[in-house]
Amino acid sequence: MKAIGVIPARYGSTRFPGKPLVPIQGKPLLQWTIEGAKTSKRLSEVIVATDDDRIRALAEKAGVRAVMTDSNLPTGTDRIWQAVQNIEADVVVNVQGDEPLIEGALLDRLVEPFATDSTLEMATMGLALTQATLESPQTPKIVLNARDEALYFSRLPIPYTRQAPVAPLTAALKHIGLYAYRRSFLETFCAQPPTELELAESLEQLRALYLGARIKVIRAEHDSWGVDVPEDIQKIEKILAERTKA
Repeated sequence: MKAIGVIPARYGSTRFPGKPLVPIQGKPLLQWTIEGAKTSKRLSEVIVATDDDRIRALAEKAGVRAVMTDSNLPTGTDRIWQAVQNIEADVVVNVQGDEPLIEGALLDRLVEPFATDSTLEMATMGLALTQATLESPQTPKIVLNARDEALYFSRLPIPYTRQAPVAPLTAALKHIGLYAYRRSFLETFCAQPPTELELAESLEQLRALYLGARIKVIRAEHDSWGVDVPEDIQKIEKILAERTKA
């Protein structure tokens, strides 16, 4: 089974233009992500999918292939699919380009279920809910079945309870936006226009459930640390500084 990691990275982010190139402790954000992904033992290759020559040059300098994609693609998932159409792979991992602290071991855990389940279409990750994340409308939640597969995703506190919801829950997790797709399902997913549920919740993964996919949910031990706005850079640098001291 061949698994590859694809990092979608574009320069023109609405909330943070030029984000992949912004320095973190003197090194571009995207380079941190590339170096973390390259520590994976299960990914045979890491690729950057971009529409910007500056990002392409950075990727190649960091030692990975860059594939140029259409600037008008609506989502990072569409960018990934366009990038891998001429690349042989069984499993494609969406490595978020704004996750400078990503670890290869985490990506390996995401790929592992595909090696033992030939019918699995997709995998993602979740983390134990706190009371704050359970109640936050900005935080996607996952409700699981007995096999740790996603039943539904929502920004509302789920599952619903007649009493005040109390975390942590065993059958619901905070969603972490890392994804692995069987290549054949990725093609099906991108061929399907956005669905009613997906648009209502603003959660792309609901398209996969609408299509009948099984989504395996891997339980993570710690949260992911992404960069959404410039203020997040200081948070990342503080974490890196603490790791250096340790």
